[in-house]
Amino acid sequence: MTAAALRRVTRETLSGLPREFWWLWTSTLVNRLGAFVATFMALYLTLDRGYSASYAGLVAALHGLGGVISSLGAGVMTDRLGRRPTLLVAQSSTAVSVALLGFVHHPVAIAGVAFLVGMASNASRPAVQAMMADIVRPEDRVRAFSLNYWAINLGFAVSAMGAGFIAEYSYLAGFLIEAAMTMICAILVFAKLPESRPERVSKGVDEPEVGLGTVLRDGRFMSVVGLSFLVALIFQQGYLGLPVAMGEAGFTPADYGMAIAVNGVLIVVLQIPVTRFIQHRDPRRLLVLSSLLAGYGFGLTAFAGSVGVFALTVCVWTLAEIVNAPTQTSLVVGLSPTHGRGRYQGMYTMSWSVAALVAPLMSGFVIDRYGAEWLWGACAVIGTVTGGGYWALMRNLPTHDQHDPEDLHNPEDQHNPEAAEEPLPTAKPEVSAA
Repeated sequence: MTAAALRRVTRETLSGLPREFWWLWTSTLVNRLGAFVATFMALYLTLDRGYSASYAGLVAALHGLGGVISSLGAGVMTDRLGRRPTLLVAQSSTAVSVALLGFVHHPVAIAGVAFLVGMASNASRPAVQAMMADIVRPEDRVRAFSLNYWAINLGFAVSAMGAGFIAEYSYLAGFLIEAAMTMICAILVFAKLPESRPERVSKGVDEPEVGLGTVLRDGRFMSVVGLSFLVALIFQQGYLGLPVAMGEAGFTPADYGMAIAVNGVLIVVLQIPVTRFIQHRDPRRLLVLSSLLAGYGFGLTAFAGSVGVFALTVCVWTLAEIVNAPTQTSLVVGLSPTHGRGRYQGMYTMSWSVAALVAPLMSGFVIDRYGAEWLWGACAVIGTVTGGGYWALMRNLPTHDQHDPEDLHNPEDQHNPEAAEEPLPTAKPEVSAA
């Protein structure tokens, strides 16, 4: 590719998105650049504080449990209070709790504060996704979500390398740096991002309130949540089952680091060009393909006998991750009513948080009881089931270019006879306040 062609592709990829999106993108990047706790918490507890691996696992589970609990609450806050207030509360609380975590030493205090950190840090996700859906045109959302996902992984790749050097100097410095970076995110939101929550516009019809009951009764959306849980369960094994299996096979932590580094490098290098390729393609096929690639990418791990082959299997499921993340997020937005985006995003976020809790139990049980090969076989089965689930769920959906996601939950559909002929949405679910 020539320099001129590269500039043209870059310009087409980055152009056309509103200024507010780029401030939100910058906030995401800054937040991930300062990530420290999630990367080195286990090492901090076991090496620096001298606690057992079991205790470190308990703290990680409490951190994840906090995220599960906050997902729904933050979704409700996003719809009721607004995107901007929820972001400010979440990021400010994260900064304070992360800083506090660096100063507490009693095991009960550490566990309690880690739970609060999990709640606070996860609370911003529904608001970020809802705000992005508010400010970006439907036809640009796959591209916008991909760019945001790229920022997450770029920031994490840089912070993971920097965190290692910081940890050698002082773990406390790492906590304080993350707290400072998160507070910078809050300042960016306060200074640069206006509230984006859509105003309720009545056109002679009272639009009912969207509550948590609405989300739970939305069969199509809850099916997507269930499928996203299965996908997340697979992807989590790259950070849970894979290091354990490689360790039992005689490989060193450095070997695992080399293999898993491929994931971050590929996402940073390929996310934007792959997004350009998939942006206007059928989301049904993309979700089915990514599910199969994820399942069988991990399934191939059963045949890996060298670091190079492990790295090749990482390439396969990383490609699935690159395709799945923006496509699935765009689908979730399309299935969410405009004034219920926070609650819907909260439920979707919770599926990943629950997967983060279940995956360690799953990988540990299967590896200890049956061996790592059975875990990779299970991943292949789950990927196949998930792919089939997406195909069955979306068989009546029009392609990306045939619908505007904003129309999927249009409250006027029930008053428009022609809208009832649209094959994409199911009957509008009942609504209730939550």
